Amino acid sequence: MVYVTRGLVDVLLDLASDADPSPLTTGVSVTAASELEDASELPPETPVFTDFFLPNSDNPVNAVFGVDLSTPARQAQGRFVSHPVGELEVTRRDDLAQIIFVAVPPWEDDERSFAAFDRSGERQPLEIVDATPPGQSLTD
Repeated sequence: MVYVTRGLVDVLLDLASDADPSPLTTGVSVTAASELEDASELPPETPVFTDFFLPNSDNPVNAVFGVDLSTPARQAQGRFVSHPVGELEVTRRDDLAQIIFVAVPPWEDDERSFAAFDRSGERQPLEIVDATPPGQSLTD
């Protein structure tokens, strides 16, 4: 099971909608359920996707080779990709990660528009949780 906060899903879908008709890709990271507010129903050690890295569309290496060098791999446990004119699946052109979230229009948080996949492209069970990550400031 892959867990993601509703807040993260909403932000990712908004970013994808704003980037449409261009595709978007960015790193996403996890927080242990024990550090979240309103996640007491999950075991404390459960990883929940909570945060994203600001996408950088001006990266020429990413534009030419499809490789994002702006986010250190150890900081992002997953990727988010949007397919404005594609299918809800992982493609050969997507940056791979342990978990890949894929979104397609109409940019909604239902199973026809947003899904999680593993590195091999197999769809994973997904649960959107109404939990809040700990507050952070830009100086943290």
